[in-house]
Amino acid sequence: MRHRQGLLLIGLLLLGSLSGRIGRPQSAPTVSVLDDPLVRTEGRTGLELLYDLDFAGAQAHFARIIQRYPDHPIGPFLTGLNLWWQILLDLSDRSRDEAFYNLMDAVLKRCERMLRRDPDNLDALFFKSAALGFRGRLRANRGDWFQAALDGKRALDAVMALARRRPQNPDFRFGKALYDYYAAVIPERYPFVKPVTIFFPSGDREAGLRQLEDTARHGYYIQAEAVYFLAMIYYLFEEDYARTMEHVRWLRTHFPNNGYFHTLEGRVYVRWGHWQQGRQTFEAVLRRFQEGHRGYNAAMAEQALYFIALSYMLERRYQIALDYLLKLEALAARRKEDTYFKVMGRLRQGMAYDALGQRDIAILRYREVLQMKDFGRAHERARQYLKTPYRG
Repeated sequence: MRHRQGLLLIGLLLLGSLSGRIGRPQSAPTVSVLDDPLVRTEGRTGLELLYDLDFAGAQAHFARIIQRYPDHPIGPFLTGLNLWWQILLDLSDRSRDEAFYNLMDAVLKRCERMLRRDPDNLDALFFKSAALGFRGRLRANRGDWFQAALDGKRALDAVMALARRRPQNPDFRFGKALYDYYAAVIPERYPFVKPVTIFFPSGDREAGLRQLEDTARHGYYIQAEAVYFLAMIYYLFEEDYARTMEHVRWLRTHFPNNGYFHTLEGRVYVRWGHWQQGRQTFEAVLRRFQEGHRGYNAAMAEQALYFIALSYMLERRYQIALDYLLKLEALAARRKEDTYFKVMGRLRQGMAYDALGQRDIAILRYREVLQMKDFGRAHERARQYLKTPYRG
C-alpha cells in the first residue's frame, strides 16, 4: 500500500503548478559537472555500488567527486542519496531522517545561489529537482503530505526546463517522462483530481512509458532509477506483472546484493498469484538475512516470514504457518512501534489458531490486534473474527 501511495503522490506532485519559466526561450547550452569525465566515471561506479547496497564503497567514489567540487550541490546530494537508500531499507527507522533532510537542504541552498547567478544553470536545475523529489518522497512516506506537495510544486519548473534544454539526454528527460505518464493516468484512475488537471497540459501515457523505457535503456546516471520506476508503474498502475518482472529481473541481475529488490521480486510473484515462486523467493531472502548477507536486514526478514506463513495458510497448513508467524513475532519484538507486518502477523496468528481449533488463544490474539495500530483493515478483521471464528 505504501508503494501505491508513494507513486500516486509523485504523480500528483508532477501535476503541480506550471509557472512562466516553462515558456522561456531556450538559451545557449551550458556545461554541466555531469559531463566531467571524472564525475562520469566515479559517479557511475559509485551509483552501481550504492544500488548494490555497498554504502562505504559508493561513498569512497563519491568522495573523489566531492574533493574536486567541494562547493557544488553534487556533494551533499550524493551523500544524501547514500543515506536515502539506508532509510529505504527500513522505513520504520526514522533515526536518519534529520541528517537526510539537512543534506537535501544544503543541496537546495547551493542550487539557489547558482540560479541567482544563472537562472538556466543545468546543474542547479538538475540537483534542485532531484533534491526536492527525494525529500518529497520521504515526506510522503512520513505522512507529511502538505510539505511533500510543496516540494513537488517547486520541482516541476526545473524538471520541464531540463527536458527542454537537453531534449536528447535521457537522464534530463526522466522527470518529464514521469509527468507525461502520471498526467494521463492519474485523472483516469482517480477522477477526483480531474477538476484540477484541466488547467494543466495533458499527459501522454504511451509517450511517458516510451521515454521512461528509453532512460532505462540509455540513461547514464538515472538508468537504475528509471528501471525501478517502470517496475513499480507496471506493478501498481498497469498491473502487467510479466512486464513488471522483466524490470525486476534487470534490477536483481545488476544488483544481486540489494535485498530491497529481492523482496520486491517476491511481492510481485505474490500479487501475480505465483505463490510457489513467491515462497521460494522469500525463503531465499530469509536465508540471506540469517547468513548475515550484506544488503539484507531484519525488516526484510519480517516481510519474508509473513509471506511464507501466508503461503502455507493458503494451503491450509496452519501449524507450519503458525511456526513462521511466531518467528515473525520474535523478530518484530525488537521494535517498540507497531508496523504493518508486526500487526498483520499477530492477526494471522489468531486466524491460524482459529483454524487449528484453539479458539481461546485466537480470541486473545484478536484482542491484542485491537490494541495495536491499524494496518490493512486489521481492526475490522479482528472484530469480525471475534464475532465469527476464522475457519480457513
